[in-house]
Formats: sequence, structure tokens, C-alpha cells
Amino acid sequence: MRAGTLALAISMLFPFAAQASSHQDVLAKARQSVEAADYSLKGRLVRVDEGGKRVSLGISLKAHWFPNILRVLLEVTSPSEDRVHVLFEMRPNGRNTILIAHPGDAKPSELPFSKWTEGPLGAGFSYEDFLDVPYFWAGQKDEGQVKYGARECELIVSTPGDEHLTHFAQVKSWLDLQSAFPVYVEKTLKGTGMVKQFTYLGLRQNEGIWSASQIQGKIRGQSGSTLLIIDRGSPKAHLELKDFSRVQLLHF
Repeated sequence: MRAGTLALAISMLFPFAAQASSHQDVLAKARQSVEAADYSLKGRLVRVDEGGKRVSLGISLKAHWFPNILRVLLEVTSPSEDRVHVLFEMRPNGRNTILIAHPGDAKPSELPFSKWTEGPLGAGFSYEDFLDVPYFWAGQKDEGQVKYGARECELIVSTPGDEHLTHFAQVKSWLDLQSAFPVYVEKTLKGTGMVKQFTYLGLRQNEGIWSASQIQGKIRGQSGSTLLIIDRGSPKAHLELKDFSRVQLLHF
């Protein structure tokens, strides 16, 4: 299977289940799909600079929703000098944490909030982009039905409350009306107003789960892009708490 959430949604990467019956419940379906996450994926994170030069990292992703918490484990598997494990813990109440470990570490360390805008290949896909949290923010405005390409979408504008620690001022999501899966997302950073653009490509349904085979991330007004490419995976991996343990985080 070529699967793809964060619906991250990573916000973008998370597979979405079921179909929304109408535009009124598309946001509810998006939230429910995050809460049903149980997938394992393998693929590549690729940065393409303005000259077309590519830098590629092999990655694996696991995610599972436990009661009131989504855990996502990102493993950079190749090249060997870039190996790193990152555990994302997203809670709807805003108490999110990111733990990181490198080969040889005695214990994982918590990634400071100031570094959430960084990532394995820079800011294109930052660590915060793997926290699929905007659908749970306090502010949710329905801008109505719009078209994106050939797809009928519901445009949702999400804004965080004071309880949510985030570098984003708002996130706009074009959610496919039938599947509740994002086809395009814009994230606006606080302070600078910089806009990150994410396009979801290769949408498909497998075992009732919607996914994307590729997500392209760009920063508006800048050359180059970052691609999250999924080569294979399982939408129903039957993961358990031990798959996201500190022991697993330190196992290289």
C-alpha cells in the first residue's frame, strides 16, 4: 500500500477513515480519523533546493491514538550519520511534547519549544508539522464549500487558544468534502507571517482509510521544496504502547 498524515496529517500525514456525509460534519470526521490512527509507514524525506539538487533521508513512521493522546514515532534510518528518533506526543488539551534521541544517547531529551520550527532537513517539514493538532484548537471557523482543483472541499480555518503551545497563528485546511482528507493546507507562522504550503498528492482509499502517497511542503515566496514520500505501509498496524516506549526510542 502507498499510504500517507501527518494529516500531519504528519499534519498532515495521518490516514483518514470513513466518508463525511455532508460539509457540516467534515471537521468532526477529520478529528475522528486522527483519533482512529494506527499506521506504520516507510518512505523518504527529500529536500529539493532551488537548483534541483536533492538530499534524501530514509524514514519510518508509526502512529497510534491512545486515550487522549496521539503518539507518533519518526525514525530517520539512513544515511547512518543522520539517524535520529523523534517521539511526538499530541494531546487535544495542548500539552504536547517532542522527545528526541540519537545513537549512543543514554536517555532521550525533550526538544525545546524554540527548536520545534526546525526539522531533519530544515524548516520545510519542521518537527511541529508532525503534530497533527490544528483540528483540536479552540478556534474553528468554517469558511464554506470551495473548490481546490477538481475536488469539492470545505475550507476550515483553525486558530489556537492560549493553552496550545504552537508557532502557528492559524492553519487553513482544504478538506475533501467526501473523505474529510486534506488536499491542501496553509500554515501561517506567528510574528513573521511566513506561510508554509502543503499539497497532498496521490490520494487513495485502502481498507476504508484515505491517505496520500506524497506531500509537498513549500514556503511561500521561496525557491525549493521538501517532499514526504511514502513507499509502503499498513493503515492498520495494531500498534501497542511498547512500540512507542523510551526503550524503543533509544533502540538503533
